[in-house]
Amino acid sequence: MQEKPDLILRDKLAIERTHLANERTFLAYFRTSFVFLVTGLTFLKLDYFTEVSWLGWTFIGLFPVILIFGVIRLFKVKKNVNGMYIFD
Repeated sequence: MQEKPDLILRDKLAIERTHLANERTFLAYFRTSFVFLVTGLTFLKLDYFTEVSWLGWTFIGLFPVILIFGVIRLFKVKKNVNGMYIFD
């Protein structure tokens, strides 16, 4: 197997920025999924939106889809970044 080169400080910092960006992206997915959940619950609970209750169920149904997609993406990118280099 090929030996991985030693990283200079600039490369280590770039990898760390990538880790932080990945976590920030996950938090955006997390926040978005909960906005969908709250919006769906709002559509179901308020009497003003009785005609479009199907929209509330749609938002509630999208909540776990977005959250699961965000979690899968978090671990996939983390695995790819960690697989590139061995840290000291």
